[in-house]
Amino acid sequence: MTEGAAGYWPRFGATVTDSGIRFAAWSGTAERMWVSIFDADGNAETDRLQLHREDDGVFALSVPGLSAGTRYGFRADGRYAPEDGFWFDPDKLLVDPYAVRIDRAYRYDSRLTALRGKGGDTAGLMPKAVAETQPMTAAALPLCTPGGLIYEVPVRAFTMRHPDVPKRLRGTIRALAQPVIIEHLLKLGVSTVELMPVTAVMDERHLPPLGLANAWGYNPVTFMALDPRLAPGGLADLRETVAALHDAGISVLLDLVFNHTAESDELGPTLSLRGLDNAAYYRLAADDPGRYANDTGTGNTVACDHPVAKDLVLDSLRHFVGHAGIDGFRFDLAPVLGRVGGKFDANAPLLQAMRDDPVIGDRVLIAEPWDIGHNGYRLGGFPQEFLEWNDRYRDDVRRFWRGDRGTVGALATRLAGSSDIFGSGPVTRTVNFIAAHDGMTLADLVRYERKHNEANGEHNHDGHNENFSWNNGVEGESSDRETAAEREVDMRALLATLFASRGTIMLTAGDEFGRSQHGNNNAYAQDNELTWLDWAERDVGLEDFVAVLSRLRWETPAFQDLGFLQGAARSGAPVADIEWLTEAGRPMNDANWHEPDRHRLAMLLGNGTREGGRLAVLFNGARRIAPFALPLRDGFAWQQTSDGSWPVAENITVPGRSVCFMRELPVTGREKGQ
Repeated sequence: MTEGAAGYWPRFGATVTDSGIRFAAWSGTAERMWVSIFDADGNAETDRLQLHREDDGVFALSVPGLSAGTRYGFRADGRYAPEDGFWFDPDKLLVDPYAVRIDRAYRYDSRLTALRGKGGDTAGLMPKAVAETQPMTAAALPLCTPGGLIYEVPVRAFTMRHPDVPKRLRGTIRALAQPVIIEHLLKLGVSTVELMPVTAVMDERHLPPLGLANAWGYNPVTFMALDPRLAPGGLADLRETVAALHDAGISVLLDLVFNHTAESDELGPTLSLRGLDNAAYYRLAADDPGRYANDTGTGNTVACDHPVAKDLVLDSLRHFVGHAGIDGFRFDLAPVLGRVGGKFDANAPLLQAMRDDPVIGDRVLIAEPWDIGHNGYRLGGFPQEFLEWNDRYRDDVRRFWRGDRGTVGALATRLAGSSDIFGSGPVTRTVNFIAAHDGMTLADLVRYERKHNEANGEHNHDGHNENFSWNNGVEGESSDRETAAEREVDMRALLATLFASRGTIMLTAGDEFGRSQHGNNNAYAQDNELTWLDWAERDVGLEDFVAVLSRLRWETPAFQDLGFLQGAARSGAPVADIEWLTEAGRPMNDANWHEPDRHRLAMLLGNGTREGGRLAVLFNGARRIAPFALPLRDGFAWQQTSDGSWPVAENITVPGRSVCFMRELPVTGREKGQ
């Protein structure tokens, strides 16, 4: 990686100079390599030039007279023996792994899987990389995401049905810069937007025959080029949208997939890495080099411990920080990035390089800490610089509100920052969430006991079977008012719990207004109205409730601190960080914690107000109304945050299935009746 006047620029790919373009690619086993040049439409191959072999597997050629906008692709030749892991075939046009732009979307075609000599030239089936001048630099926003609200956004589904977004922008990255969208984000108190994958993807091979398409974006081919359907203007679309969000004080993360590619298993298409050096870029099965290690469940696994694959990942991250202003990243199936020889290592070269890199090291780094490989569940096992998605939080909170027995202790642990998972460090690294793109929506959690994935064409076999969900007596939609009211109460309780939790929290777009996927908990292939957010029918009352919760969270010092909540007072502190009380206002004892049918709990936070008062969060998981008592201190009184009534008595009535927030504020002369 070299540093020029306009930022970082990798040594591979197409580098536009004053005199032409230098093309460079890497392969440790190719015998020959070419660059194919195409016409302005990207349809006709106008030239095929052989690259020169340089040192360390680099193939390169400087071509005078070419300029930015040139369409191109690579071809490689060498041994062809798929049973031994060699797939060289000069008939396969290969997209440059360092392409920063492609001229059209990827389309799956079975001819891309043809054996050498059987399928003909694939140039007509493939996008062409577009050579571009070094992109403009962009400034990242120095915001502190930990402790804030991350808003997970599926870019296309988010605005496809938004009536106030211009039609030409709906479903694109640029739609996120529209004032109406930024206004919505600010209303919710969003500190960070996390964009689900925006790099170019290809549909999985089983989807086109079913009339389905990849809707989530977790099936990339190359790691830098944006999907033209989301970013018709290329990287400028992302850079300018990020700038608009930065102007509003909102930072931007990218959800990136470095664990696998759409080349899939040995029956998949040859598109890029497989045709350049299959055995270097992918991990092959230890007992059969003709098959792939499949720690991802998608057919292949990127060999992130290989130096060239590692550099490709790092160069991709630098590209998005330096040229689009991205503030951080969420890594899909992140244990793959830390596997060395197939085994996870928290100090793996790639993970260490991210932390040490001058461009990447100060960015927000979030790991999805599991894959399906051996010993692949690594929650709590990443380095201290990484935040981690916490599925234990998700499941324990769901189980408490579902009414499972013996869950009050687990709820308290999750509310306090999950010290049982992250306690080896000084602060919690948890990313708490109730629902994410993968799984049931918030609304469906209280409407469906079972998944309903029939629309995916896999006979409802896909997706998780256990969702810790409940239906309030009726499976699916119901016109019964009592059932609808119970579901509304449950959604509010789940949301209030999330916003009352120590650590970073995440909300998936649309859950703030009750979006439903009709019980589909694996809607990755539903690029249609099932996943497109319905802004016209949103529950504005629920949305307003989320906005109130967000303001409360920002106003509460206890929620901004990432240290683990401690039950005893710290040195010099007038009160404990946290006290756990029964509904009677007495400290929870060992017997209380082990009551199997206990569904009530009071969390008393020592720094709940900026005036020095406490914040009490009262959880009533039972269906019946319950009185709660809170301890009183001289000179203070309790105030319910929802209605502002002042003061209240020692005893507070909490409705069933509800969370109540009470602030302790100093009593002035007026409140004393003077």
